[in-house]
Parts: sequence; structure tokens; C-alpha cells
Amino acid sequence: MTVPAMTTATPEAPAHQTQEQFYLDRFDAGRAGLPRESERLARMRSDAIERFGALGFPTVRMEEWRKTNVTPIARTAFESASTDGGGLKRDALAELALEECLQAVFVNGRFTPGLSRLEGLPEGVIVSGLAQGRTEHPDVLEKHLGRHAKFDQHAFVALNTAFYRDGALLYVPRGVVLERPIQLLFLARPGAEPEVNYPRNLIVAEETSQLRVVEQYATLGEGRHLTCPVTEVVVGPGAVVDHYKLQRESIDAFHMGTLQVYQSRDSAFSSHSISWGGDLVRNDVNAILDGEGSDSNLNGLYMVEGTQLIDNHMRVEHVKPHCSSHELYKGILEGRSRAVFNGRIYVHKGAQKTDAKQTNRNLLLSKEALVNSNPQLEIFADDVKCTHGSTVGQLDDLAVFYLRSRGIGEDAARSLLTYAFASDIVSRIKVDSLRRNLEEFLFRRLPKGDIVRQAV
Repeated sequence: MTVPAMTTATPEAPAHQTQEQFYLDRFDAGRAGLPRESERLARMRSDAIERFGALGFPTVRMEEWRKTNVTPIARTAFESASTDGGGLKRDALAELALEECLQAVFVNGRFTPGLSRLEGLPEGVIVSGLAQGRTEHPDVLEKHLGRHAKFDQHAFVALNTAFYRDGALLYVPRGVVLERPIQLLFLARPGAEPEVNYPRNLIVAEETSQLRVVEQYATLGEGRHLTCPVTEVVVGPGAVVDHYKLQRESIDAFHMGTLQVYQSRDSAFSSHSISWGGDLVRNDVNAILDGEGSDSNLNGLYMVEGTQLIDNHMRVEHVKPHCSSHELYKGILEGRSRAVFNGRIYVHKGAQKTDAKQTNRNLLLSKEALVNSNPQLEIFADDVKCTHGSTVGQLDDLAVFYLRSRGIGEDAARSLLTYAFASDIVSRIKVDSLRRNLEEFLFRRLPKGDIVRQAV
């Protein structure tokens, strides 16, 4: 739910501390309250905070962050969000709930069973909080958690790994086809002071299983806050996973998210990342195709306005031969907003017969909007088919003229063309209620949206 921007100043870390020291001190102070976990996970947590101290917050002097300045995050003293989800009723979630989905609800990063709806899960399927999984399913966490999302070169992944307490655990055993999609609904409920939550999510699809999952982030109420999630997806041999990430937090929000995907042989993974909320947003999407015959489709749509900034960083690694990947990210920018797209396809030596395509297209609806697009290829095999490209432009004047000559007003004509640009991504979504919600959002946001609705 979008709320007006706050005008009050946010507290900064005390002058005698470095920006990083604030979090190092908070980790030390909270050691006694850390959850009981395996030796490996405990060591991983300690290594992560140590690595964060060495890395520090990224700066624009670093190549991977050259166009995205995170100083507003670094200089703000974010306290860990309250665990209190009391007082919320399911009725308050009606606008966010997807009707055909089972729902696991998380408030400030903590699983809230009373707001969730998980009846009728097939035998063997696990949908729970990660904290619950720590005691009830330790073998799943020990085998997979932290094995794929690396924090050695990413400060925000390191922060999440050090501070996470809960998140989503979704496990589908071998051969199980999950008919109903699962909605993982993460609600930030800000307090009077700036707060941060660190959801840690683990999704495991065992051999030949199938599932659809919607990972959704939203804000209830007002207040400056940071969401710093890490999601690891493990796709077993022959498994099929459709993943959707919907980021619709308030304009007072910062969002630094990482999606890490590991694919085995003959697996299929698709992801649709939809972003329109937040003041400063970064989505890191990394896929490793480590089994012959695996296929990955990564699509995204971002709509920003005002002074919003969104950064999508993609890295797809083709490790084994006979794999395919296709990426299509589209952006619509208004006002003085900014977007960054940095995509890299990395083909390892020996990954012959790779088929990879990467495309970024951007539509600028104002003269002040700015996009930095940088698709890249790194290829160390000689029998591959790889392409990449990007476009940045405005609406086609001839197309607008054509629609106006058919009796459609200029605003409606421009909105109709903008809708057509966005619907290329929205129409690919296989969760019906999510697709309808996004279509309605476009109708409401675009000028003369009622006319567009009638036209399509």
C-alpha cells in the first residue's frame, strides 16, 4: 500500500561510530539471543558479520554499485523490527491476498500462523517459518541453507546472513505436484523509528516436483524501513518452479533483495519480478544452471516515478552444456526517476550448446527520467548461441498519431501504448489473480485507464 513520503528526519548512527560499526555492535549485543542452530549455521552467521565489517557498505566507487548510491541506507540507524504482529486481522489483508493461493504470512520478517491459510497441503510438503524449521526440519536447513547465496562480495547478503531470525521454508518432496500456488506475504509494519527486517527464505523442489510460489512484499502503515531479504531456490532434477516476486512497499521503504537459484539437470525455473514501490530498490537475481538440459526464464517489469530508483542486477551462469536461459526485463519511468539494469550471462568452459538471450527495454515517459542499461556476455565455450541487447526510448509518435486518428484522445492513446508495453510481461503470469491484480493496477495508474480497460 503506497503512503505519502515522510518529511521527518531519520536518526543517524552516532557520530563516534562508523556506519558499519553500528551493526557490528548490534550483532555483539544480540549474541545471547541468537537461536540455537547447527555448528555450520552458527559459524556461517559469525563469518557473515565479520565479512560485512571487512566489506562495509558498497559505494559508487565500486563497479557493481557505480550507478546506485546506498548512502541513504548506510547513514540511517535501522533497529531490528519489532516482532509484534498483534492486532492484525485477516480482513486487513484482503487487498493483498491472492484468492487461489495458500498463504503464509510474515510480519516484520516473522512467520505469523494466525494470519496464514495453509489447509490441505499434500503429504510431505512443508510450508512454515524458517525458525520453526530449525527445530522440526533441521536436515533440510543443514543440507541447503546458505549453500548458494554467497556473502563474501555482497554486504547486504552478509547482513541478512548475520541477522536473520525467520523467513519462509517451502519444501516439496520428490514427485509431488503442488496444484495450488503458495503466496509468501511479507508485511513490513514500521514503528516510530527506522526499522529493518531480514527475511531468509529457502525453497526446495525435489526431483520431478512442481510448484508455483508468489513472494510478495508490502507495507502496512507509515514509517521509514528497510527490507533486506535473501531467497535461495533449489530446483532438483526434472523439477519445475514458477516464481513470482512482487515488491509493492511504500515510498518510505528501502528494499535490498537477493534471489539465488540453483538448477539441476533437466529442471525448469521461471521468475517474474514486478516492482513499483520503494524509494531505493535493488534486486540481485543470480541463477546457476549446473545440470545438462536445464532451462531458466527470468522476466521483470518495473514502474517508477518521482525520484524513485530501482536497480536490477542479473547474473546467469551456464556451468553445464545443453542449457538455455532467456531474460526479458522492461521498465517504465516517469518524473525524475532512475533505473539501472546490469545483466551478465557467464558461459563456463565446457558449457557447449548453450542457448542464452538477454534483453532490456525501457520506456521513458518524461524528459527527466534516466536509465543506465548494461547487458554483458562472458563466454568461454566455442559452440554457443548467445545474444544480448537493450533499448531506451519514448512512445512512438506515429503510433500515437494513428490512435488519435481513430478518435482516441492523446492521453488515452499514450496510456494504451504504455499498457501494451507492460502487458507483454504481465500476460506471461500463470497465477490468475496476480495477473488480474497487476492489470487493474495498470488501469488505475495510467491516465484514462478506464478507456484502456474498455479497449483491451
